[in-house]
Amino acid sequence: MDIYKISTPEELIRGNSYVGRGIVIGQTPDGSKAVTAYFIMGRSENSRNRVFALSDGVLYTKPFDESKVKDPSLIIYAALRQYKNKLIVTNGDQTDTVWQGLQQGVSFHDSLKTRCFEPDAPNLTPRISGMISFSGSGFTYEMSILKSADPAGTACNRYLFDYSPLPGLGHFLHTYVCDGNPIPTFQGEPERMAMTDDIDVFTASLWDSLDADNKISLYVRYTDPVTGDYEDRLLNKNQ
Repeated sequence: MDIYKISTPEELIRGNSYVGRGIVIGQTPDGSKAVTAYFIMGRSENSRNRVFALSDGVLYTKPFDESKVKDPSLIIYAALRQYKNKLIVTNGDQTDTVWQGLQQGVSFHDSLKTRCFEPDAPNLTPRISGMISFSGSGFTYEMSILKSADPAGTACNRYLFDYSPLPGLGHFLHTYVCDGNPIPTFQGEPERMAMTDDIDVFTASLWDSLDADNKISLYVRYTDPVTGDYEDRLLNKNQ
């Protein structure tokens, strides 16, 4: 087994009908950009009734059809925010927990100690989070998963991963292993995913790898760590 193998999005995702929500953070092969990606999938009508929308640099999940919203509590949230030199991306309202914590001098990890997995038994969906810290000419990044310690949701286990970027390498964290009932929770370390220099190539690779029936939205951002300038792409299945 090659523990340093870097796999393409196709190798990691294609053929798996339900990996849930996913975060990718890494560095382009030429070393010039920090890569951030977030996608959502859904099986129920309530989950599928969503789009991504940007407002003042913040990425939100929004209802596609307001009249069909049943329970907005776990599906409507700010998914990506920036605070000073920190870019936060998560699969739930813990984005705001981290964002507010940073304003009070609380670290990414310590902010997430106040949160746990989602209260959606029997699935007990993990909360996945990531944060890039820019530092003038470079960056580092952290990722986290909060998941149930047992099928009953008796306790929460919290895992933190701290990375220095390597050209061409990204780390991919998603909520589920595959479809199921209940849905099996992600296991192990974030997976090693190959990055590309071209944002359109990477966006298409991710989007096309996601299951056609269950994918909902994808957002990708390439950031220049020196200038802070970025370009992004946003895809919604619901138009």
